Amino acid sequence: MMNPQLINTTRPDPHQRSGRSTVATQSLDGAPQVGCERTQNGLTDWIVVASSMSAAFDGALDDYIQHLRVERGLSKHTVDGYARDLVRFGARLADEQASLAEVDEARVAGYLVTLSQEGLSARTQARALSAIRGFFRFLVQERREERDPTELLEGPRLLHKLPDVLNRDEVLRLLRAPTGSKPNRIRDRAMLHTMYAAGLRVSELIELDLADVNLEEGFVSALGKGKKRRIVPIGAHARAAMVEYLAEVRPKWARPASRACFVTARGKAMTRQSFWSLVKKYARAAGIMKPISPHKLRHSFATHLLAGGADLRSVQTMLGHADISTTQIYTHVSGDHLRKMHERYHPRG
Repeated sequence: MMNPQLINTTRPDPHQRSGRSTVATQSLDGAPQVGCERTQNGLTDWIVVASSMSAAFDGALDDYIQHLRVERGLSKHTVDGYARDLVRFGARLADEQASLAEVDEARVAGYLVTLSQEGLSARTQARALSAIRGFFRFLVQERREERDPTELLEGPRLLHKLPDVLNRDEVLRLLRAPTGSKPNRIRDRAMLHTMYAAGLRVSELIELDLADVNLEEGFVSALGKGKKRRIVPIGAHARAAMVEYLAEVRPKWARPASRACFVTARGKAMTRQSFWSLVKKYARAAGIMKPISPHKLRHSFATHLLAGGADLRSVQTMLGHADISTTQIYTHVSGDHLRKMHERYHPRG
């Protein structure tokens, strides 16, 4: 199976809507395979533009991506993930000259075997199956296909990898790393404190608007996955860091019409990549040698809450998890603490 590669070839597309242009892709033999549309505001919508692929797949995929973005309200990052998996599957169908109606259980299972043979992880295979399953469920609901070929398929068994977290000392060192009174240090201090205090995803942190921050009551309103909003307290330390930033830095940096809470010296909203770089920089300054990412602060937030005695349902609510089973993985991480508590307090410990 040939992997699609983006090239800088633009061509008209029958599904093109106003304000978009299609970037074609080609396989290694030069044949058009798949592509994506780029809107004028920089957002990306993925569609199939392969000449050898059926118009049915082309239109169905375009409509499904729009459904994910508009009706389900999924984030751009999530939608792009689904799109990449389905574009890859679409390229496989084009290679086999198979239509949507010819996709059955055996064909999907064979595709997953191919992914395994290419050395892709069980998690990647499971994600691919999830994307295909969601796509066909949508088509069945829309009465464009009669059945879902993935209905009886089971994904590869996944080993739940325990999240790697920072201990309390490492977190304190990281939070204290942005020292001094320089404007960027004040902002970075506020961002790190807020992310850890509220257990935010990096996308939730950088997308905070001023209206989402209530310092009088001491909470932030985070817009999470599926456009679901939740209220999370931030505590005294994060509140103090935010007060300093909002009073001394943001008024000098933000553009007049800007609603973003965290901005750069040029007045633009912070990006995921910029904040990722900051976290790594301050981790090195704090002497933290283990691999680190912004999400590790979120893992640490949950683990430290449970270790401190917080109940699972409260942590689930603060993290914004739809399913409590997602939160339960942190109970394994804090198992050492629970064992120590058992040994200390149980009469037969």
